[in-house]
Amino acid sequence: MSRLALLATGGTIATRATADGRAVSATAADLLAASGTDLDVTPVDTAGRLSFAAGLDDLAALARTVREACADHDGVVLTHGTDTLEETAALLALTHDGRTPVTITGAQRPFDDPAPDGPGNLAAALRWAAHGRHGVTVTFAGQVLPAIGVRKVDAEALTAFAAPGRGPLASVDAHRVREHAVAPATGLAEPPTTLPRVDVVAQYVGADDHAVTAAVDAGARGVVVAAFGAGNATPPVVGKARELLDRGIPVAVASRTGSGAVEGLYAGGGADLARAGALFAGDLSPWQTRMLLAVAIAAHPDDPIGAAREWMARVGVA
Repeated sequence: MSRLALLATGGTIATRATADGRAVSATAADLLAASGTDLDVTPVDTAGRLSFAAGLDDLAALARTVREACADHDGVVLTHGTDTLEETAALLALTHDGRTPVTITGAQRPFDDPAPDGPGNLAAALRWAAHGRHGVTVTFAGQVLPAIGVRKVDAEALTAFAAPGRGPLASVDAHRVREHAVAPATGLAEPPTTLPRVDVVAQYVGADDHAVTAAVDAGARGVVVAAFGAGNATPPVVGKARELLDRGIPVAVASRTGSGAVEGLYAGGGADLARAGALFAGDLSPWQTRMLLAVAIAAHPDDPIGAAREWMARVGVA
């Protein structure tokens, strides 16, 4: 039987109601007991926070903790808040050595809800980890999704996550797995000691370059443009992005739309950014693009955009 580790970080799955609002109180052992699994699982409390409160240093430390757990177990399951789950999933995928199943799950309803979804999600995640498919995935609402490309697509529904254009890899419950596809290996680098600051700058009608300037002035070592459509930005942002690239500060472009890939198509917008050397991040969300650029800067400071492009080609990011 597989030896699994359950790393509990907090999130809605571990919350109960308090006078001040939902707060994390259920332990890894509590979560494991509620799942009803018969698998060999070691519960470990690694954090007790809501995911919106985590910082970059917390994520870097979590990536190292997951790598350590992989060394001693046949599979690792991480319980996590849904707010930032897609960002943590991207970081773990980018820093995974590919030899151990790692899957992330959570819940939309709290631990003390009359009909919680957390126990079922966790039971399915443990079953998937025991199945033995290498790599990092997200297990939620009966589906296994690739870590790269996953997005939270609904604030309240139990089917909160999807991977547009990539589909589920498997269907799973507490007892059975049905595989549909296999995701490619996604590792780029070792888990970093620290992650550099990379800021996301949103595009909207009339946006000037103040947010880009402020990000760099605050210490950002890279900028992700959450662009219009297929990769466009306002003229002031295009001009500032070209200036940053000339200074050696990497700029990446992702779409704010929710699905579909970015390309340098339009004069004065995406085409100008592409000619200036910006990284066009395919169909990755701005939030996962941020993780990609941060890991690339940390691991390949001399050419982070080149390293990210090579990774995208290998992984098949469109």
